[in-house]
Amino acid sequence: MSNFFSLIYNELSKIYILKSTWIMYIALALLIIGGAALTSVFDNTGEAHETDDWREVLQEENEEIQQQMEENDPESGVYVTANPNQIERNNYHLENDIEPIGYGAWQYVQENQGLLSIVSLLTIIVAAGIIANEFRWGTIKLLLIRPLSRTKILASKYVSVLLFALFTLLFVLLFSWITGALFFGLEGANPYVVQNQGGSYEYVSVIMEIVSSYGYGLVNLVMMATFAFMISSVFRNSALAIGIAVFLMMAGNMIAAFFADYAWGKYILFANTDLSQYANSNTPWIEDMTLGFSITVLCVYYVVFILLSWVFFTKRDVAGQ
Repeated sequence: MSNFFSLIYNELSKIYILKSTWIMYIALALLIIGGAALTSVFDNTGEAHETDDWREVLQEENEEIQQQMEENDPESGVYVTANPNQIERNNYHLENDIEPIGYGAWQYVQENQGLLSIVSLLTIIVAAGIIANEFRWGTIKLLLIRPLSRTKILASKYVSVLLFALFTLLFVLLFSWITGALFFGLEGANPYVVQNQGGSYEYVSVIMEIVSSYGYGLVNLVMMATFAFMISSVFRNSALAIGIAVFLMMAGNMIAAFFADYAWGKYILFANTDLSQYANSNTPWIEDMTLGFSITVLCVYYVVFILLSWVFFTKRDVAGQ
């Protein structure tokens, strides 16, 4: 077992010794800081309504929004920016006597859930090259002459990819929280806010929403990383693995939607990777799909990807490499 941990440490060292890896992290950090700066400038996050007359403030805000909506006349070419959903949100606060809290670090972390697509992209790049580059650089022979089974070597590379994904995800979480605290302050240890949940507003824990949203995103992250890892093992071409995986990650939802009318459409991988479609009374993409069904489909795809990776890596002759 110590040999296996040594292999993982070696693989992670090879990943993090690359300048490109740190450039990825710097780019992520700049995106997080830039997002916070734009939010603080344009989104009026400082309006917390944390006063004794917060009810009057919300009522006045509703009246202002209603007036803006009445002034909106498309026929005359007059368009006024208004948010009718804000009225419903304010009414929830008023009807349930819930005082709004200010925008803070936890809510910024929650909003940065969209950065998981960037984390997926970076993980795909790492997964696509971790095997293919060994063949391209000719270092695969040096690796295989060691007194270790190919299965153990393959497993160490795959675990290293998952650990990279986990470390990058934790970086996004932690750096978003720190950046949010510096720009917006903290709204408490476990803040509750009113948010839209399946078409209606509810009073929810921001931390639980973070766990939920990032958890759902992690499912897609693992599946795309495993797919890229499989392509890298089968074709020994990192560019091909990156290209196919990124294309499917970007176009996956469109592919699933295009075939949604077919009975077999529900078996497409990308129709099942978004498990949040079953949360908060949401309607699944395709009729008759259930959470258990999607988990089963994902497990089948996962096993197939791992088996293909193992078969091609352990059976390939590298004597001519």
